[in-house]
Amino acid sequence: MSFCFNFDVPISPVTKGNVDGNGMQNKKKGNAAKSTGDCVPQMGLVKPAKEHSPLPGPGFPLLDAVTETVTIGTLPPLHFVNETVFERTAAEREDEEKILTRTAEQRSDLISGVYEGGLKVWECTYDLLELIEKEGETFTGKAVLDLGCGAGLLGIVALKRGARLVHFQDYNSTVIEQLTVANVILNCGDEEEDDSDDEERGKGGGKMKAKQDLKEDTPPPKKRSIDRTQRPLLTKCRFFSGDWSTFLDLLIKEDPLPKFDIILTSETIYNIDYYPVLHKTLEKLLAPGGLVYLATKSHYFGVGGGLHLFETFVEQEGIFSLDRLWDGEEGLQRHVVVLRFKITKGS
Repeated sequence: MSFCFNFDVPISPVTKGNVDGNGMQNKKKGNAAKSTGDCVPQMGLVKPAKEHSPLPGPGFPLLDAVTETVTIGTLPPLHFVNETVFERTAAEREDEEKILTRTAEQRSDLISGVYEGGLKVWECTYDLLELIEKEGETFTGKAVLDLGCGAGLLGIVALKRGARLVHFQDYNSTVIEQLTVANVILNCGDEEEDDSDDEERGKGGGKMKAKQDLKEDTPPPKKRSIDRTQRPLLTKCRFFSGDWSTFLDLLIKEDPLPKFDIILTSETIYNIDYYPVLHKTLEKLLAPGGLVYLATKSHYFGVGGGLHLFETFVEQEGIFSLDRLWDGEEGLQRHVVVLRFKITKGS
């Protein structure tokens, strides 16, 4: 399935107050089809946040699910529901938001206020996973937030590498309930299997495996069914949907307010109108001394956002310092950056 990318969004100045509380996030493909004309964001929409149970609900896609597995260096193997099969079987799932049918009908990666791209695993996610592997981050004992999580691979690798808790957040409840939770459960029941795989990767040098190509007559193998009650790692997870402003409001009601040692986010700066609420969310939820790892493209054509504009916004706000950790040189340039609180005098 091909999807549109050249969204018709007016470019606004990067200043405070450009957002009306709308925290919509999106992860975009580098190659995309021509716009169908249905991809124009509707400003001012706010999706209420809610927390989701990690227990499977109706239409849950895990049992005998067709999955893919990716391994990057010494990272644990990451299993996730095959997105192509997921799309083909959309009619069989619970979807109160109707995003599964609407994205198929409109052939769109973005239906603003309806769907924000969480059903796909985008390129920059793999960039950040490779950076995590290179830097040797273990996440041991740390609180982690996977912001705009989609399939949840970033949070899952943190969970499997020793995080004490992981919060997953995505704009769409259907993404959380039908995809994120499924992927977390797929990865929470095979710790022994992962340990043996780690040993093999240590011997073999550990390159990322190519994603399996799906053919009409030869679908990828199905993931073996695992007893859903035998997942101690799942007790460390919480799952949330909603836009960033309402998600933040929901967490602020908790006492104490959750603070995260590491926030992971990929391809969430595509539209400058959402920078203020994203920045506020990072500011309020990052623990002192914490780090925000952001993977992004240099520019999102037709949408207006990108790394340079986000860097400018962050500098204007004066709260975070931003450093580049990795810059890709091929094709549409991609980057991984880290944000941390600036050290003020007397602190």
